[in-house]
Amino acid sequence: MTSIDVAIPNYQYGRFLRDCVESVLGQGAPQLRVLIIDNASTDNSAEVAQQLASEDERVRFVRHRSNLGHQASFNEAIDWAEAESFLLLCADDMLAPGALMRCLPVLEQNPEVHLAFGRSAALRPAGSPRPEDPAPGRWSLFPARKLLERFCRTGACCICSCAAVVRTASMKRVGHYRPTLQHTDDFEFWMRVAALEGSIAETRSTLALLRVHGNARSATIRADRSRDILNCQAAFASFFANEGADLPDSARLRRWAARALVGRSYWSGLSHACRGEHANAIRLLRYAVRRSWETALLPPFDHLLRMEQPVGRIAAVLDEAWGGPRPESEPEDRIRQMGKL
Repeated sequence: MTSIDVAIPNYQYGRFLRDCVESVLGQGAPQLRVLIIDNASTDNSAEVAQQLASEDERVRFVRHRSNLGHQASFNEAIDWAEAESFLLLCADDMLAPGALMRCLPVLEQNPEVHLAFGRSAALRPAGSPRPEDPAPGRWSLFPARKLLERFCRTGACCICSCAAVVRTASMKRVGHYRPTLQHTDDFEFWMRVAALEGSIAETRSTLALLRVHGNARSATIRADRSRDILNCQAAFASFFANEGADLPDSARLRRWAARALVGRSYWSGLSHACRGEHANAIRLLRYAVRRSWETALLPPFDHLLRMEQPVGRIAAVLDEAWGGPRPESEPEDRIRQMGKL
């Protein structure tokens, strides 16, 4: 079976690190290496990582003397990778049981596939029932270019990096994460992968379990949704100024992306207004109108047609509008809504 290297960048997540690493080691992958990269944590991360490395020869540990930033760890992992496939897993998250044994055969049997990705779900309390996957073990293969078009049509990234196994040769072709993109470096990276000639494999099954907590990188984005729009705009700008500039239909894709960001911002603004989150709503609607004044007169209905499950999402917003703002969303809701309404 295809070999795999898993890199786990870590900063101040010693309390989560063992669960994360053990979720990888227990996958049953026959050719597996794990690299923990600690970015000068001051908690017990080093002790936990050293203990894990001493317990299992597949685990290696590297510790930075100073905090170099998360992209430095990501790029160090890319340089380290030697196996046929690669996964970058955040230290506060976990792999779902059997995730690698679902992805690796797809890459082995389809050498033209650059990337195999699936869904993510919130980590649930111990003992709580896990929802059934909608299509366990079922994969869809499509041209990589279709993924790039999806990014541009929706203005969002549909890939959780913790649930994405990439072919190492493809990863090294596209290069490193760009330090200029603090929150959408992964989005821009996947755009470069999607610009390659070849295929992508996607499953609706859950491959990664995400831990929702106040220190997560996404927490600040949830507090100000307009920042998410601006970060995605920066990712598109970087891609089309570099690798995307040479695509034969670069101008068309760029227009799609700009239009999609306006649509996302407009409908997200209305959604937040219905929830009573007026500060977020004002910022989002201001973005939409500034970049397309027509939205002040005619809502961008075309964006709704490109949403995932548009009818259900619109119905939920209307329900909130009639029933009043609801309290803090459940963790599953927050993960489902990242980068969407």
